[in-house]
Amino acid sequence: MSKSSGLKIATDLKYKLYEGSVQNFEVDVDFINVHYKKNFGSQPKILREDFGGTGALACYWAAQSPEHKAYAIDLDPEPMNYGMKNHRSQLTAEEQKRVEYIEGNVLADHGFKSDVVVAFNFSYFIFKERAQLVNYFKKVYDALENRGAFFVDIFGGTECGEELVEETEHDDHTYFWDCDKYNPLTNEVLYHIHFKTHDDNVKYDKVFTYDWRHWSPKEITEAMEEAGFTSVKTFWEGDDGDGGGDGEFYESTEEENCESWVTYIAAFK
Repeated sequence: MSKSSGLKIATDLKYKLYEGSVQNFEVDVDFINVHYKKNFGSQPKILREDFGGTGALACYWAAQSPEHKAYAIDLDPEPMNYGMKNHRSQLTAEEQKRVEYIEGNVLADHGFKSDVVVAFNFSYFIFKERAQLVNYFKKVYDALENRGAFFVDIFGGTECGEELVEETEHDDHTYFWDCDKYNPLTNEVLYHIHFKTHDDNVKYDKVFTYDWRHWSPKEITEAMEEAGFTSVKTFWEGDDGDGGGDGEFYESTEEENCESWVTYIAAFK
């Protein structure tokens, strides 16, 4: 039996556990590079990470070469401070100069254009009304260079609207994805993330909470097209043979639904 700590989780531990559970920025960057080059014939250099949090992806991006630069935008200074302390500080002095953390709104004009904008970890689900979503996508479109690409991830499956808790075991902790509420008439959902640390068997409840609208891939592609993107592509993850994903994503427009899936959508300007 695990015990509830009754204490607020330490900031550094919170983001360490989050990144160890849900982020794989190496895979994300590889996907971006492959499909940007496939579409435009060149490699992107400037990236903007919306809802950037700790900016781990932005730091990894900038370390690719002396020509790579990244911006991480978020409203919350707490994860950004963690990222500057634990990610940007690990880069060389020159690489650090090519990563900029911006405490601000993704809907604002930040005065620069990028080759790529990403909004990962389903963060754009915060926009519950279609007009809000399209407005955000239009802001992204305007913030991109003429040969620009916008990448998001998205999840779904038969379980995504069920009120249940999924557990995933990691080496030093357990990750809990908790669907607390789902409104089938509006697709509004309330999710929580809990963690249990293995060394002391302490469970931290509701470390992160998300009050979202769950969008479908078709709704996202249509909103991107309305925002002005000329080409929008949906992708699907291959099967590892044991009912899980194999980490390889291919362009597709028709697939069989399953209990749970996570994949990418790419929009090109």
